[in-house]
Amino acid sequence: MSRSRVFEWFARFRDGREATDDGERCGRPRSSRTDENVERVQALVRSDRRMTIEMIAESLNMSVGSVFTIMTEDLKKKKLCARFVPHTLTTEQKEHRIASSEDLIATADEDPNFLKTIVTGDDSWCLE
Repeated sequence: MSRSRVFEWFARFRDGREATDDGERCGRPRSSRTDENVERVQALVRSDRRMTIEMIAESLNMSVGSVFTIMTEDLKKKKLCARFVPHTLTTEQKEHRIASSEDLIATADEDPNFLKTIVTGDDSWCLE
């Protein structure tokens, strides 16, 4: 603590101040991070987990910074990739995966050495 700050606090206590906590501050009151807005953001995220912060801010008429603060500090959410949750597959993509898997199973049943020819990698999928 600096010397000037010590003199300032000494003067405050000499004048009758007894509490050490901060006093009221002037400035703009919080308007976006209210309990009501936190609940509104949480309801939107629960209804569609693929919404971006920009989409939430636009639909609730709030700033992007306020929505980001609500998501990270109040709701304790983390950002995964470009959105808060992974994308879901379309029906066509699901059918394509099923057909590819059935082809692999049929080939493995026909050729006993087929599994030795497969090159493995990470768990990411390449969609056509």
